[in-house]
Amino acid sequence: MTTAMTTANANEAAVAKYKNNFLKEVEATVEEGHWVKMCMQCGVCAGSCPFGPHWEHSPQKIFMMIRAGKREEVLKSDAMWMCTSCYNCMVRCPRQLPITHIMHGLANYSYRLGLSPKGQPNQAIAKLFWDSALKYGRVNELKFSLAMYFRDGFVQGVKNALAMQGVGLGLVKAGRLNPMEIISGHTCKDTSGIHKMIAKAREIEDRRRGLA
Repeated sequence: MTTAMTTANANEAAVAKYKNNFLKEVEATVEEGHWVKMCMQCGVCAGSCPFGPHWEHSPQKIFMMIRAGKREEVLKSDAMWMCTSCYNCMVRCPRQLPITHIMHGLANYSYRLGLSPKGQPNQAIAKLFWDSALKYGRVNELKFSLAMYFRDGFVQGVKNALAMQGVGLGLVKAGRLNPMEIISGHTCKDTSGIHKMIAKAREIEDRRRGLA
């Protein structure tokens, strides 16, 4: 009788853990998070990803961890920051889940909560990219590149620039890089309009999450 009760209690605890609030949290706060429960764990996303062997947790594993209530493990993982937006996973997903959007949404959410891993290189790149887009209305390639090259100090920045000079010259010769266009600025005409749009979007998002 005691063994049966112990087993029953263990089963109840396992079910209670599975019916967790983290899934609801993801559905309410993460872009396209309501799709997570639709994952059928086929693994096509992991097999389609160019970085598949290097993931700490593949997308379908992240989705199962969310459903299992492993909040800390998910939000502190660097898995979401590995996504390069190639969209192979979305194209091949048999249930057409917006996996790329979910992974970026989880990365953004973990960053807002201050739980994302420190020193993750892709996180630094994403923040520089986003800050540039917010400020200028589009990415300013010159300032973005300089920020990337010199983020580890002046000496390392010079080394990085010299290491990439061959690539830069190749892009110029192929007509894929116009030095004069880069130097001129690369900004939108109505940056104030962009800033107002972003501010309004944040206001709507805060209201939706009940923060306003």
